[in-house]
Amino acid sequence: MGFEKFGRKSFTAITKTAKFVDLLTEGKIEGTVCKDCGAKFFPPRADCAKCFSKNMDWFEMPKKGKLETFTTAYYAPLGFEADPPYTMGVVDFGSGLKLFARVAKEIKPEEVKVGMDVSTRPLKYDDGQLSFEVIKA
Repeated sequence: MGFEKFGRKSFTAITKTAKFVDLLTEGKIEGTVCKDCGAKFFPPRADCAKCFSKNMDWFEMPKKGKLETFTTAYYAPLGFEADPPYTMGVVDFGSGLKLFARVAKEIKPEEVKVGMDVSTRPLKYDDGQLSFEVIKA
């Protein structure tokens, strides 16, 4: 599957990390890890930003983390007009590993708090596009 299936609007159909979308269809959220220096990346990278190696592999992201920060958008850019309001947040898994994602619509904006325990899960939109979201742990 190509990267065109990722996100609400995808502007990139071809990428070296297109396997990320295949993994989402399998119910997995994975990042990449450098086989040479051990650096981990999310979103996935095809090349290591630390040692510049192309020797990369996949690893499953941790299931639970803490919400580090968030914001709620009440307007949206072109192509996302039907989405607001929506909340986006940064999940800290420790060891420098973080994930930026939307918070699930089932969590009301007033319930979202910095430091709350959260998990992530793959998400399939009604139109077939794939992504991932933050849910309560």
